[in-house]
Amino acid sequence: MAEKREAFTLVEAIIVLVFVGILAVIAVPRLNFANISRHKADTTARKIVTDLRRTRRLAISDAANNTAGFSLNILGATPYGYEIKNLDGGATLDSHTLDSEVSCAGGTKFEFSPLGSLKAGSDTQLTVSSGGKTFTITIISATGAIKCVEN
Repeated sequence: MAEKREAFTLVEAIIVLVFVGILAVIAVPRLNFANISRHKADTTARKIVTDLRRTRRLAISDAANNTAGFSLNILGATPYGYEIKNLDGGATLDSHTLDSEVSCAGGTKFEFSPLGSLKAGSDTQLTVSSGGKTFTITIISATGAIKCVEN
């Protein structure tokens, strides 16, 4: 009676590894890493817009207890990112680090009053870019409405 074979031989395993290696050598140069970088700009811009809206919502919802409002501040130093602060006492509620491939230019301080509008002295525009893709985030001072446009 012949014995039943249940495993791969070393030669078969090496042939499979060589085949997978050849496929990897062909596929990796064809990957478009610039496209990945462009998606980082899109993702970062959407995240900042979401957190700006969150900051505005916090200022409105806590208006009875906090007359100073809330702010989102872009940090230029290491770690590169931004933070959400309670302006009544200065406590940091949340902070995020941005990818080093993404650059932010323009505004650095966005302070929302208890009515949801931007406070005097706040910036109204921020540009987020990476991999040749640029987004402009604009805040209307009087209403605090936030919009994001791809340039």
